[in-house]
Amino acid sequence: MPHAIKGSAAGKICVSIARPDITSAIQAAQKAQPNADVIEIRLDSLTEPAIEPFMLAIDTPLLFTNRPLWEGGLCREPEEKRLDLLMQAVQGGASYVDIELNSDESAVRRLCEAASKKGGPEIIISWHNFTETPGTAELNDIFSRQHNSGAHIGKIVTMAHDFNDVLRVLQLQELAHRQGFPLIAFCMGGAGMISRLATLELGGFMTYAAPNAGDATAPGQLAAADLINCLKNFAHAD
Repeated sequence: MPHAIKGSAAGKICVSIARPDITSAIQAAQKAQPNADVIEIRLDSLTEPAIEPFMLAIDTPLLFTNRPLWEGGLCREPEEKRLDLLMQAVQGGASYVDIELNSDESAVRRLCEAASKKGGPEIIISWHNFTETPGTAELNDIFSRQHNSGAHIGKIVTMAHDFNDVLRVLQLQELAHRQGFPLIAFCMGGAGMISRLATLELGGFMTYAAPNAGDATAPGQLAAADLINCLKNFAHAD
């Protein structure tokens, strides 16, 4: 597995696939498998999203995300239809399913309950800010809401404008460790690029990468091969 090269770090590398059609998405996912612990399928990028074709074609653990417009995604469907696809992923054997913290609380609860009954997958409760990084008090409140949501893993990603933004987000890993709640936490943008690597060394559950340069699904996202090379250099420096 790719994370074996990281020395003491146990975090995972998730390669995010955003394609307009299922065939090209499957091809990209299959090609990305050697560099991925997890592959994220961005359902909101697909013109005709579905779950089963990916489950049949991909061996690597799959994460399904259906990001709405109001959280920086591309899904324009009504919430009921958007969330139904996530429920299909839970029932279809996905390893991970992402639902936004600002989704309807009852929808989050239903997804978590369904995942529990199935004996898998793990639910990631996510929160993104594509313009800035809030202050410490607000970040801590977001973390607390995620911790109390019933989900298995939190995800907090913000836009960084300087190193202070990066430090505030990375410090959430200390809080997550104390609470025993797995957390994905890093920053977008050029200033936040280092956090995509550092979060793993600080105990973060997972970081995200693009399949190739130019295929990023978020600002500052590194290609998976480049991310792994950086992590190899960190390991050799130890």
